[in-house]
Amino acid sequence: MKDWIIYSIGFLAQILFSSRLVIQWVTSEKQRKVITPTTFWTLSLVASFLLFIYGYLRLDFAIMLGQSLTYFIYIRNLQLQGQWQKFPKVVQYLLFIVPILIVVFYYNNNKIDIELLFKNEAIPLWLLILGIVAQIIFTLRFVYQWIHSERNKKSTLPMGFWVLSLIGALMILSYAIIRKDPVLFIGHLFGLVIYVRNAYLIRQTND
Repeated sequence: MKDWIIYSIGFLAQILFSSRLVIQWVTSEKQRKVITPTTFWTLSLVASFLLFIYGYLRLDFAIMLGQSLTYFIYIRNLQLQGQWQKFPKVVQYLLFIVPILIVVFYYNNNKIDIELLFKNEAIPLWLLILGIVAQIIFTLRFVYQWIHSERNKKSTLPMGFWVLSLIGALMILSYAIIRKDPVLFIGHLFGLVIYVRNAYLIRQTND
């Protein structure tokens, strides 16, 4: 597949991810406290799917891992907000089945291309480890958010979410610079500003 198509998929995913942050940020600024609109989770779900495909096309396991871990957390938050039930049944089934179909797609002659993912000459082992650790930390923010929301029976974005976002984003930025990946670099550079602002709003609210 041509590079411009691959990068287009990646940039589209990052545009959607950035859009969700802008919407969340603007909504929070109006309320003077951190708000989690439904659009945030809907855009997250679509963007996650696209970035997962981008990671596969780039043979980048770190990207794929990060998205696969958060996909169903996005769906769960939509359920907690009572919005998932409003999706047409066909769409609900497709969103659950699509990840499985993607795994099937990974097969090449009934064999997953593990060697391509872990032995990509463009990504030395130490860099792959950095990318995986960065994605795990960045993903843990949603695991933390999920646990926090389940306990409160309400979808919220607590302080720990933004702290983990900052740490993970800084590590992914380092990975992107070394990897020379414009999609990851632009997407996470933009997000840093909003992560800091949300953390500030939460501190103001608590004070």
